[in-house]
Amino acid sequence: MTAPTYDAVNVGDELPALQLPPVNRTTLALFAGASGDHNPIHIDTDFARKSGMPDVFAQGMLGMAWLGRLLTQWAPQSQLRRFDVRFQGITHLGHAVRCGGRVVEKLEHEGERCVLVEVHSANQYGQTRIAGEALIALR
Repeated sequence: MTAPTYDAVNVGDELPALQLPPVNRTTLALFAGASGDHNPIHIDTDFARKSGMPDVFAQGMLGMAWLGRLLTQWAPQSQLRRFDVRFQGITHLGHAVRCGGRVVEKLEHEGERCVLVEVHSANQYGQTRIAGEALIALR
């Protein structure tokens, strides 16, 4: 990966989008195992339905991980200084999530030249699932 440089990045620049395949049960089970999040609402259909949901749905942190992947495909993880999100909607089975980001500010932070990037994920219907921002140091 060739990391962007501070001088080459402009406010308004878009990060290359990350398009994910539709969410399925295997993805949810694998993330549960990897993360240790075995909440049955994400992997047990009967439990999810008894809880008032139509079926299992994606873990919020899975969606945040996808946004993290978007960021680290653009700049190395070692340059990520802050990453905050707000969960705005549930990602259901079959949702094909697209992650995107845009540089909204160039600034100096604690002696480093940084960019503030707004990030978001949306399903195939254009409904925002997660929105947030990341502070990334650039050389």
